[in-house]
Amino acid sequence: MIIGIHHAAISTPDLERLKDFYCDLFGLEEVLRFGWDQGDELCDRIVGLEGSAAKFVYLRGGNAHLELFEYTHPTPKPRDPQWRINDHGYTHVCFEVTDIHAEFGRLTAAGMRFQNDAPIDAMGMLHVAYGYDPDGNVVELIQFPEQDVKGESASLTSTPLHIQANLRSRRV
Repeated sequence: MIIGIHHAAISTPDLERLKDFYCDLFGLEEVLRFGWDQGDELCDRIVGLEGSAAKFVYLRGGNAHLELFEYTHPTPKPRDPQWRINDHGYTHVCFEVTDIHAEFGRLTAAGMRFQNDAPIDAMGMLHVAYGYDPDGNVVELIQFPEQDVKGESASLTSTPLHIQANLRSRRV
């Protein structure tokens, strides 16, 4: 029985830089740090690589975890600099916020780069902004303006009914 999503993972060339980004700017907390050297057969079997070596940190934010890896062997390939959000594979990590304009301003002032000059109001259903972490991974901010979640994430209480109705009416 599947009970939910536990974590997502990102491979990075600079573990400390990316950890600091998510901890300092998004309030995630480090809960585990681990690594292995080449020759660890168990880790090789788990990750499906031969002669792997890596270190990682596990971060927690609310009900979800983010795992950051820095592999030293085999030598990682950099992501294609022409990668676009619609290319195949995992596309982004999303953080639900209560005041998207305040968070957008705070993160912009801290040096985070966004796709637009301000959050986008999606017909009153939600407010959204796509930005980038230091490795170029897409980070989404989302706010459900009319959602009274009483301290819970909208992802835990399901998509608000007015959004579901608006989405159904917009299907092509």
